[in-house]
Amino acid sequence: MIDLRLLRSDPESVKASIARRGEDVAPLDLVLELDLRQRQLAEERDALRNEVHTISQQVGGLHREGRGDEAASLQDRSRELGEDADSLSEQADALAVEIRDLLLRIPNIPADKCPDGANEHDNVVTRVEGLEETTWADYQRVPHWEIGEQLGILDIERATKLSGSMFVMYSGLGATLCRALVQYGLDRNVDAYREMRPPTLVSTSTMTSTGHLPKFEDDAYHLERDNLWAIPTAEVPLTSLARDEVLHEADLPMKLMAHTSCFRREAGSAGRDTRGLLRIHEFDKVELLAYATPDQAAEVHADILERAESAMADLGLVYRILDLCAGDLGASSARTFDIEVYAPGADQWLEVSSVSWFSDYQARRANVRYRPEGQKGTAIVHTLNGSGLAVPRVWAAVVETHRQVDGTIAIPAPLLPYFRGATAIL
Repeated sequence: MIDLRLLRSDPESVKASIARRGEDVAPLDLVLELDLRQRQLAEERDALRNEVHTISQQVGGLHREGRGDEAASLQDRSRELGEDADSLSEQADALAVEIRDLLLRIPNIPADKCPDGANEHDNVVTRVEGLEETTWADYQRVPHWEIGEQLGILDIERATKLSGSMFVMYSGLGATLCRALVQYGLDRNVDAYREMRPPTLVSTSTMTSTGHLPKFEDDAYHLERDNLWAIPTAEVPLTSLARDEVLHEADLPMKLMAHTSCFRREAGSAGRDTRGLLRIHEFDKVELLAYATPDQAAEVHADILERAESAMADLGLVYRILDLCAGDLGASSARTFDIEVYAPGADQWLEVSSVSWFSDYQARRANVRYRPEGQKGTAIVHTLNGSGLAVPRVWAAVVETHRQVDGTIAIPAPLLPYFRGATAIL
């Protein structure tokens, strides 16, 4: 969440930044109003407690002087003041809870370099790789859901029978391609990122730390009986890995990666294209995440982007990089670059990775701090993350891009070690 102290000290700047997102700034004014009242109540409470403390000292003196009647009168006054202080404390605590709830719903401040814009149409395409030199043949203009059915590697009908719409099942070398993409995504980043395997079900506080709650509650799968949530991305548990901990600056940046299944209800998918693998409820993904100091954040952001981008290039896919405008940023992000691959059969650009810098927004919610070397006190870390390899849409782009004239799929060279000797999907 945003820094309340910054909002107090420079409210107009914060409101201007949130307005860049197209967001209503009225909640910020309400936070300031409630915060002022909360601090006033806390001051009144503390003044009463100090008065109670003073009276207690006076009562002791009166007893020593044998002036019991006067001491009893002061004790009655002390009890009244104590009750008033307790009432003020309860009011202040209630306001603090209300303020935090409001702050949890206010999005992050966009970075200064984040482009202005209202929505996805204002995103800036920074570059396109491989499109000009690529010529698409008719046999590559077949959508992956048709290819999958023809080759028996994608079974949507049976998946729907098992689980309902927007679930899919991979079969044969289609399933092998999923596993290969996951292992490839892990192996290519093991030089710098520590592999983790976090739980797939997490607590409410863990979901709240990343900003997925309360804002995106309708898009998450909730197991009400156990009050656990199915993760939409490994970002969620990895961000909370050091929740309520103080890290050493020497250990930063701390770089982590994880392969998990991910679950999204896609509550806002009405009217969108949901054919094939374009938008599904369950999928596998390799996530890259880092804790960093503010000074390290830009370099780490660039590193995650380069790793995710080079994976697409090595798979022989046409892709482009988008610099998301303020109006299209995720709620927790300060700056995001999207990687989109071109799927010639679906004739669409498909987002396969969002590489984001969250500044201290998530870490403030999760209370992840570090101790700067040579300084007193602690500071809040910055978090960054991106999809190292998200399976479904990359699977779709690989199948369509590498389809051959005879209808088979040529397996990209980087994936061959994971295919048990096969060189094509027949």
